[in-house]
Amino acid sequence: HDRGGRAVTRAELVQAIDVALAGRWDDAHTIVQRDEADEHAALVHGLLHEIEGDRANAAYWYRRAGHSPSGDDPRAELERLRESLAD
Repeated sequence: HDRGGRAVTRAELVQAIDVALAGRWDDAHTIVQRDEADEHAALVHGLLHEIEGDRANAAYWYRRAGHSPSGDDPRAELERLRESLAD
């Protein structure tokens, strides 16, 4: 894992969600790993791990994001987050 360099932009987070929803997990991970301190990037990272079935890793990223899993479908959660970021 790259331990982050520059801040990730909202547009990049939207792109990460778009590629994740298209099933391109590796591409989405590459984007969110650029900024591990950003709460939205950490949340997307957690949701990616949730979709992949890696609940322990997802829980770590949710904690980093200050977020509790909603119990909803992680894809639906990604879609809601995308809408809020695109505003």
